[in-house]
Amino acid sequence: MTARPSKEMRHDPPEDDLSAWLRLMQTPGVGAETARRLLGHFGLPQAIFNADIPALRDCVNERIAQALLAPPSDALLALIERTHEWAAQEGNHILTLADSNYPTCLLEIPDPPIILYAKGKPALLSQMALAVVGSRNATAQGIANAEKFSENLSQAGLTIVSGMALGIDTAAHEGGLKGNGSTIAVIGTGCDLVYPARNRTLAHRIAEQGCLLSEYALGTPAIASNFPRRNRIISGLARGVLVIEAALQSGSLITARMAAEQGRDMFAIPGSIHSPLAKGCHQLIKQGAKLVESAQDILEELQYVSPASISMKASTQDMVEDTQTDDDSSIVLHAMGFDPVDVDTLAARCAMDAAALSAQLLSLELAGRAEMLPGGMYRRID
Repeated sequence: MTARPSKEMRHDPPEDDLSAWLRLMQTPGVGAETARRLLGHFGLPQAIFNADIPALRDCVNERIAQALLAPPSDALLALIERTHEWAAQEGNHILTLADSNYPTCLLEIPDPPIILYAKGKPALLSQMALAVVGSRNATAQGIANAEKFSENLSQAGLTIVSGMALGIDTAAHEGGLKGNGSTIAVIGTGCDLVYPARNRTLAHRIAEQGCLLSEYALGTPAIASNFPRRNRIISGLARGVLVIEAALQSGSLITARMAAEQGRDMFAIPGSIHSPLAKGCHQLIKQGAKLVESAQDILEELQYVSPASISMKASTQDMVEDTQTDDDSSIVLHAMGFDPVDVDTLAARCAMDAAALSAQLLSLELAGRAEMLPGGMYRRID
């Protein structure tokens, strides 16, 4: 890693490669699109800063041209120094568009990040991956599906990519960490911050066993507009995207749309027609996403062969199909169906008295196989 700027050069433009990349992306008025245009015209960032105003005007307006040639501010120099210090720490990496280790799959998307900050194992960025996304307010069954699908796919060798939000994202990362494929968390803050704070322990585990990834400069706080934008990286890193529980207006559908634009495969798990969290998945299926009931369905669609995949289907089918055993719990589940039902109706269907039925419902709730809805209604969730 290039040495950080010394105090003697604090009032001069930094000359090393990383400093030039950072300076370019921190120039007022220069966003990713403008940066790509400048890089396409001049080559590496240092050539941009060596150009004169007339040459710069071929790509940008007068205001941006002047900003590019202005001396770096003290705040920028401090950020450059802090970034060099961060990059020098074990496990921290910075990749630019010119880096040979920059993930090839991101070069295929229309707007690849100019700079990537990675904490953990950057080699995962080049592994075959699947993105798993869904609702922050997921049901118990949705979380179970996300974790189990991700675990099985990771055990088969796929890297699980998600956004470290609460709900489905968190479960996907937990499952990914249980397999050899591990997991990548694409975050919407600087790579030196953890958001949401509740996932601090998870973030530390991902940094040790997987990879935290961001395109945002160190110290960038949680800004709402950054999270939809990072979704293109989630889908861009993956061969396909699996959506598990999503409302019609959700960030998961933004990721799905970006995945479709990037030519990635789309997968969705269906749910009850009465559940708002199933409507987004159903819409995707209507639009051509593959309906999946097991991790093996995804592996087959991707034509991915793994020694671990031989026994995959049987293990994943267990969490989405009724076992149809003859005990009282299965009788209740069978009578319940997947639509909300009140206790009196359920008791009539099962021919059970209230005490026996209540005991079975409690057992099913504790096992995560049924849930009580507002108004005393019950719904099967496995």
